[in-house]
Amino acid sequence: MARVSSILIYPDRDQPGQTLETSYVSPEGLDGDRRKKSPVHLVAVENYIDFHPRANLVVDIPSAALHDLLGRRLRIGSAELDVTALAGDCPGVYARVPVPGDVSVGDELLVGVEPE
Repeated sequence: MARVSSILIYPDRDQPGQTLETSYVSPEGLDGDRRKKSPVHLVAVENYIDFHPRANLVVDIPSAALHDLLGRRLRIGSAELDVTALAGDCPGVYARVPVPGDVSVGDELLVGVEPE
């Protein structure tokens, strides 16, 4: 099963990301993260290594499988995310946060029911 391999926040514009072991994810996104196009940006490890997008959650799942999660609800740690769109100008997907909670490196990515 897919797991979170890295958590990153980008508090300051044009500065490198900060790596975290755990983060609280609110409806606005990860604590301390500068808000961008979506509350959460997930990317597959392979795309993170190749392209270094400014993603928040790096997961060990093939990029095609991550794209297949569009329209699905995920549980990661105690947070639930609705995958809402493919990232337009970089790899990965965007998600909103209907159920806030904590996410940690090593947490399983569980696919839940279709969002209403």
